[in-house]
Amino acid sequence: MAKTMEEVMERFRTIEFHDDFDMIVAIANGGIVPAGIINQRLQKEVHLLHINLRDEYQHPKYDAPKLLAPVDFDFKDKSILLVDDRIKSGSTIRLACELLKEARLIKTFAVNGTADYALFDETCFKFPWIV
Repeated sequence: MAKTMEEVMERFRTIEFHDDFDMIVAIANGGIVPAGIINQRLQKEVHLLHINLRDEYQHPKYDAPKLLAPVDFDFKDKSILLVDDRIKSGSTIRLACELLKEARLIKTFAVNGTADYALFDETCFKFPWIV
């Protein structure tokens, strides 16, 4: 079932973060909008991790997620909030965690899916910011 922008934004406003993060890492492209919204509250550095698996229609483009650009920020011994729009199979998040394994702490965030912090965990729905 589709979600309105108001429904999604209410969840963003009311979610409680129980960790103190040094930075937000958004999985590009899906994590960029959610990371920007979260950063309005947390006011942390935001970095992009360019990993891709699916096309704009959510069909797999590759057999496994691929890193499309080198990691170009310092994350060693930092606490990270790792943000994506949806986490279902977990393959993209697993790759991201492996790439960032020298971080002190990694917690995951998803608008929809299974994560340390999630707004929804239900059947896939179209995000209201996707045109």
